[in-house]
Amino acid sequence: MQTVTVSRRVDAPPEQVRAAMDDLEVFMLAAGFTEVTVDGDDMHLENQVGLATVTLDLRLVDTGADLAYEQADGFFETMDTAYRVEPVDGGSEITATTDFELDVALVGQILDATVIKRQRRHELESQFDWLESEFAG
Repeated sequence: MQTVTVSRRVDAPPEQVRAAMDDLEVFMLAAGFTEVTVDGDDMHLENQVGLATVTLDLRLVDTGADLAYEQADGFFETMDTAYRVEPVDGGSEITATTDFELDVALVGQILDATVIKRQRRHELESQFDWLESEFAG
């Protein structure tokens, strides 16, 4: 199992941060995905990673996190992400954690865990950049 965790402090109360994250289409586009479709608890995402086009179908799950989803279909063996928003002095601390296992038969030599971890860290940081910009004075 591979894990990517990113944290950031944002100058906004947790309820405002959660409300911004609830706009799933915009929040996922902020990660840099080129196509995002949200239908209830289901999301379809597409993105370019290196030479490959990555297509993921995700499903929202109730894990006790502020936002959590898992892969319903895609090239991972398993993949889940959870976002937690905690109050801190004058704002919020957001932590996102993605755990994944690659399906080696599907991924092969094009992508490896190092590339996926770097890409995922960039996606999460981009989402946090967007959240910061939403609350910038």
